[in-house]
Amino acid sequence: MPADCIFCGIVAGRELASFVHRDSELVAFMSNAPVNPGHLLVIPHEHAPSLADLAPDLAAALFRAAQRFARALRSSTLRCEGLNLFLADGVVASQLVPHVHLHVIPRFAGDSFKLNSSGGVTTFESMPPREELERVAAAIRAALAVSARGAAERPIR
Repeated sequence: MPADCIFCGIVAGRELASFVHRDSELVAFMSNAPVNPGHLLVIPHEHAPSLADLAPDLAAALFRAAQRFARALRSSTLRCEGLNLFLADGVVASQLVPHVHLHVIPRFAGDSFKLNSSGGVTTFESMPPREELERVAAAIRAALAVSARGAAERPIR
């Protein structure tokens, strides 16, 4: 893990984050500069600058986790009428941190997130206080717990 990678620092516990999920491969935490409340970043523990640097199973795990978080966001108390998954791969693609990360962004009519015509995104300028990020993370964790209980009760088809 590179010492100067902020996401490696989050995985290692050297940097603060409002976690929604942690397992042996991935962590998900609140974006410090969210587009909308509930904006998550999903990252692998393993440092990988680009998607091509990830093992295929780990890349698949990243998207499986995003699917769970999307379900949780839609069923949470947060405003979520739709979702965007966004993965910037490389500086020219607007990747700001050179560690693979998948944005899971809750969307609603009239929000401010837009892709511009040159393929970039609007800048993330808001930086909510840690207490707000923790409150939103708790709402998503609660929805994940309800979703997990429901999945355990449903028969496998």
